[in-house]
Amino acid sequence: MQLTHRIVLTGVSLGAASALATPAMADTIDLSVALPRLSVAEYHKPYVAIWLEKTGAPARTLSVWYDQGKRNNGGLKWVNDLRAWWRVAGRSMTLPADGVSGATKAPGPQRVNLPVGTLANGAYTLVIEAARENGGREVVRVPFNWSGSQASGRAAGSAELGAVSLTVRR
Repeated sequence: MQLTHRIVLTGVSLGAASALATPAMADTIDLSVALPRLSVAEYHKPYVAIWLEKTGAPARTLSVWYDQGKRNNGGLKWVNDLRAWWRVAGRSMTLPADGVSGATKAPGPQRVNLPVGTLANGAYTLVIEAARENGGREVVRVPFNWSGSQASGRAAGSAELGAVSLTVRR
């Protein structure tokens, strides 16, 4: 006795299969942030929070750089010194968070690519806040208009942050 099997693919099945094979188009923010080296007696790397704001929508945390190497997660004790971020998004967040938490960075230019999913068209503000132990704190806002293809923006801090530039791409 011989068994024969036949698979029939319909247009619906092929359509679903091709939809699954198509890569999703995610938007990405390419960010460059300068962390200046300050001439102080006791220098500590800054804690940094980066988030996205859009009028009428909740703030969206993209990255938080803090001292993750401290014993018993002791670096979390100082995260609330990022006061502006803490008020809009931080207090409701559990850290460390995959894809969001990162180590503090050394002085110099820092480049990071931040996946943001699919952005709706409109006006946005990328906010970067830095705070240092025994130091100051600073917030820099970089507004940009997203129309679905590409956008860019620039700003500069005056003490804890240097030049900030971003490019948003699909």
